[in-house]
Amino acid sequence: MDIDARGPRFGAAVTTVVLAVVLISGNAWLLAWQTLAFALGAAGGVGRSPYGWVFRRAVRPRIGPPTEFEAPEPPRFAQAVGLLFAGVGLVGLTLDPDWLGLAATGAALAAAFLNAAFGYCLGCEMYLLVRRVAVPAE
Repeated sequence: MDIDARGPRFGAAVTTVVLAVVLISGNAWLLAWQTLAFALGAAGGVGRSPYGWVFRRAVRPRIGPPTEFEAPEPPRFAQAVGLLFAGVGLVGLTLDPDWLGLAATGAALAAAFLNAAFGYCLGCEMYLLVRRVAVPAE
């Protein structure tokens, strides 16, 4: 079943703010929260992430029914990629080296910002590329 395309973009906007605060403050606990949010989105789909829940309960009723839908697999893959970068960032911020934590968090922030500001989901595009390479055309 396809999902409301606005949901992942809302999640990316919240993620952008969270990761920006992490980079400014160096707060590993906040990065741990974002890592958990990515893990839930990767495991159950973006609708199962905390930001998906907020979108479904608080945002979507106020903005009306969706007019654009997308397949759930690319955003779910993007959550897994975000989980990888946030996990590496968390290791860097808690166990050192700090530069690794900042670089990985910055990469995740850049991807989230692209989606939030321009609707360009880098992880989704990676998913489509992997599918093209891994599954031969019929």
